[in-house]
Amino acid sequence: MKKHLPNYTVLIISIASPLLVGVYKEGICVEKFSSTDKLSEALLPLLEQIQQKYPLSQSLYTRGPGSYMAVKLTYIMLKTLEIMKGVECLGCSAFDLNGGKPIKAMGNLYFIKEKETIITKKIEQPVETIFLLPDSLEGVTVEADATPEYLLPAVY
Repeated sequence: MKKHLPNYTVLIISIASPLLVGVYKEGICVEKFSSTDKLSEALLPLLEQIQQKYPLSQSLYTRGPGSYMAVKLTYIMLKTLEIMKGVECLGCSAFDLNGGKPIKAMGNLYFIKEKETIITKKIEQPVETIFLLPDSLEGVTVEADATPEYLLPAVY
């Protein structure tokens, strides 16, 4: 009889500081990591450390909106992991991981989700956006399209 291997997913929130990474077994969080180091220096060693401990089958990352450089770097690393190790790369909206609050774009512009549309809006008072790794992936909408979601605001 074949033994069922658990399904491990890594969730990466890289669009804001700190970098947050969670490991999920069958959708339930089993370990969380955080780093205030530069994404370009922190993510790859962290992924290597996680892969030594957990047999990952999927990676899930915030594909936007947020820091475009972070989105691009994360996407490239996860697509490489998919090609080299067979770890499926999936995306999700950053709004699923911050309670739907505004996300900093640039200056006093913020990304706002109105129904199913994402717009940019000026907000004069700075908004603190806190991202959290959920205890379960149940409330996170996983998108098969893992390509970065580039929503560039108009420059005023």
